[in-house]
Amino acid sequence: MTSATPLDRLLASLGAAVQGQPRVLADLVTAFLARGHVLLEGVPGVAKTLTARSMAGALGLLFTRVQFTPDLMPADILGTNVFQPQEHGFRLVKGPIFTEVLVADEINRTPPKTQAALLEAMEERQVTIDGVTHPLPPQFFVVATQNPLELEGTYPLPEAQLDRFLMRVRVSYPDADAEGAMLRAFHQREGRPIDVERVLDAPTLVELQQRAARVACDESILQYVVQVTRETRTNPRVRLGASPRAAQALLAASKARAALQGSDFVTPDDVKAVAGSVLNHRLLLKAEAEVEGITADEVLRQTLERVRVPR
Repeated sequence: MTSATPLDRLLASLGAAVQGQPRVLADLVTAFLARGHVLLEGVPGVAKTLTARSMAGALGLLFTRVQFTPDLMPADILGTNVFQPQEHGFRLVKGPIFTEVLVADEINRTPPKTQAALLEAMEERQVTIDGVTHPLPPQFFVVATQNPLELEGTYPLPEAQLDRFLMRVRVSYPDADAEGAMLRAFHQREGRPIDVERVLDAPTLVELQQRAARVACDESILQYVVQVTRETRTNPRVRLGASPRAAQALLAASKARAALQGSDFVTPDDVKAVAGSVLNHRLLLKAEAEVEGITADEVLRQTLERVRVPR
């Protein structure tokens, strides 16, 4: 019998903790392999925070959770320099962003000014405080959660902020069987929190990310990615289509998805599998399209149908 691979063990560990969400878990691991960040979107109570916490536990990474609220300030996330009388100078008191897995819980509950505090950290894995740059850990990984925008008391994320997320993954309700299994597990552990044990060590994490980056990609696949992203810009229902940076994100996610499937080359199916999560938050639709009930997911579905698949 073939022994389980490190990625098999990771998905099995996550699946035992978060039941009924295999697609969400696959996208989360894909984003981590591609060294990207994830925005989990769903109504309250569908295990968004549990998913992020389980991911940190299985990877053995330092985990910090920040509850985003309307009165949260950038310094509450980044930290600040505090004067120390005994030292006759200032000392940096680091904020919760100095971690490996940062869970930005309900990120759309805080105003854009505070949301923007994450921009530099997500893009360059560093933060600048009072003109001094401070590096973040190499495995820095943001998992943000948000409730649907139609709920009261939320602030839509600016386009620049959304673009820093490799994927936006929608978390829906589990089916009846999965929900029943969750309830039985909750009963058997007598209501205690789920404890996810580390299944991968630090060198393995680095090797898996490097392997994903080395996945082979034929020129025809590169052109397929280009055509998919360019097609979104010509759709009459789209006001702002996918950018060249979105094309790079789609390629990185496709390579990571191939690695997750145990393949050493990218196929069109890999691109299709991640295209929705990578591109759905990067499209801005025209007002008339939104009035008609057209969604970004529908536009992407039509785009993938129109673009010729390479053989």
